[in-house]
Parts: sequence; structure tokens; C-alpha cells
Amino acid sequence: MLLGEHEHSLDDKNRLTLPAKFRSELGERVVVSRGLDGCLYVYAERDWEKFRERIASLDLLSAGGRTMQRRFFASASIAELDRQGRLVIPAVLLERTGIGREVTVAGIDDHLEIWDRSAWAALLAETEETAEDVAERLANRD
Repeated sequence: MLLGEHEHSLDDKNRLTLPAKFRSELGERVVVSRGLDGCLYVYAERDWEKFRERIASLDLLSAGGRTMQRRFFASASIAELDRQGRLVIPAVLLERTGIGREVTVAGIDDHLEIWDRSAWAALLAETEETAEDVAERLANRD
């Protein structure tokens, strides 16, 4: 289980040193993909397979299904963590998401999200105001 948030900086080669507790959970090979809301997703290979199956099952005859498959699969890349636990993030993913050198890495149960630090702060401020309303709506769906 991946939990918590950590502030880090990318080096000049777009390498991100992952916290040790995340490294042991992820293993040596990960999949990096564009996420939603302006972040990147990082999955351990085994967990990517579950996510991949979910996206692959979307109907290719629907515009929404094609959009989601393109978003996640076309941008995905397999990466190996080096001995220092660093992950190289493809420059194209950083450009498309607007992620700069200063990042926040957030553990979201089965995957990591990598955010531009200022975008993460803005998201937290926004969701702080709406979390209770969202919780109430979800609780009343039954």
C-alpha cells in the first residue's frame, strides 16, 4: 500500500528519487503514464496490469473509450529504478502535464501520483473546501 506525500526535486536528467518506503512497495520496474487532473501515475508492473485491463475493456466504438485508451496507453512507458531508487521521467510527460522541477509524490493506495508542487498545493486548497460535500454525496448514493 502506497501512502503519504513527499516533496522532491527532479534533477537535470529528469530523475526523481523515490522515498525508500515507496521503492520497496513498487519493485524494480514501474509504468509511468499521464494521469488525470494534471498529474502522472506510477504503477508497479503488477498493479499496472489491473489498471490496464480496466482501460483495455472500454468499448473502442465509443469516443470516450478511445480517448481513455489513448490517454493512458500512448503516453505510458516502462521504467526501471536505478540503484539509488531514481526513476527517469520522460520529458514529454513532464511537458504535457506542466510538471516542473519541484514535485510532490503522493501515495494513492495502489499507485503514486507525481504533481507539480504548486499544482498539488492548489488542489489541496480546492479539495479542502469540497471534501465534506463530496463525502456526503457519495454516502447518499446507496
